[in-house]
Amino acid sequence: MAASLRLRGAASGLRYWSRRQQPAAASLTAVCSRSMASKTPVGFIGLGNMGNPMAKNLMKHGYPLVIYDVFPDACKEFQDAGEQVVSSPADVAEKADRIITMLPTSNNAIEAYSGANGILKKVKKGSLLIDSSTIDPTVSKQLAKEVEKMGAVFMDAPVSGGVGAARSGNLTFMVGGMEDEFAAAQELLGCMGSNVVYCGAVGTGQAAKICNNMLLAISMIGTAEAMNLGIRLGLDPKLLAKILNMSSGRCWSSDTYNPVPGVMDGVPSANNYQGGFGTTLMAKDLGLAQDSATSTKSPIPLGSQAHQIYRVMCAKGYSKKDFSSVFQFLREEETF
Repeated sequence: MAASLRLRGAASGLRYWSRRQQPAAASLTAVCSRSMASKTPVGFIGLGNMGNPMAKNLMKHGYPLVIYDVFPDACKEFQDAGEQVVSSPADVAEKADRIITMLPTSNNAIEAYSGANGILKKVKKGSLLIDSSTIDPTVSKQLAKEVEKMGAVFMDAPVSGGVGAARSGNLTFMVGGMEDEFAAAQELLGCMGSNVVYCGAVGTGQAAKICNNMLLAISMIGTAEAMNLGIRLGLDPKLLAKILNMSSGRCWSSDTYNPVPGVMDGVPSANNYQGGFGTTLMAKDLGLAQDSATSTKSPIPLGSQAHQIYRVMCAKGYSKKDFSSVFQFLREEETF
């Protein structure tokens, strides 16, 4: 298996893959169907807001799944669809030699890989293990060392795009690991995302994701502040959003994920901030950015302020709401 992974990677030599860059004859379906006739089960661990639609997209592309989640109810619809449900990450590793993990925190990832019933207890030599969680880059590097000792391959591949992109298969994957294994990872990740980017050695995918989420948090707070100020000045929120999105203040938080209820359909702000990317997770990611900034002596004054705001939100009852609920928080914090 290891040899075949290396051959597939070496034959490709690709550093970046995008659905938009593929010629018409090589559509996403074609890319993901190269080995359709001989597909083996793919393990998937972690079926939360992001993992659930990601796993479903693998199913749509013909991959049989071996799945596990710490909450058995999360597996029910997959079991009803005929997929294998097992009782531990170790059992996933026993039945699949390609595994994707999508977990909330560094500790969750450590437990899934190195715990008493973790992947490494039964991992097969030559297995490809892809972690799409957003965790500390140093944890990714440590897990890679442990996986390598078992004769397997580890890559970090955190994602960007949110739940909507996870559902539509338009995620961006930031991949860190051995470059000659990239094509093997790309085969799977391309079924869940429209952009698969090779970033460098293990941990660089996490580094890119941490930087992205810090910027996202800052821009979301800025969008919420601007929208709140405009509304209090008497502007219609839809009109203000339209103006921002045709002006220099435009950003993803304003034009794709607007935090003001009633401005956009299909986003968490239109559903009482349910679903999406939780405030607790954003606070966690900002904490990772803070730790990384400290270790590299990098000034991040706005990142640090964003971290503080999201920590306060968690303490004031917003922990389970989408991170765009910072708009609601600012509206309620008259003396913030």
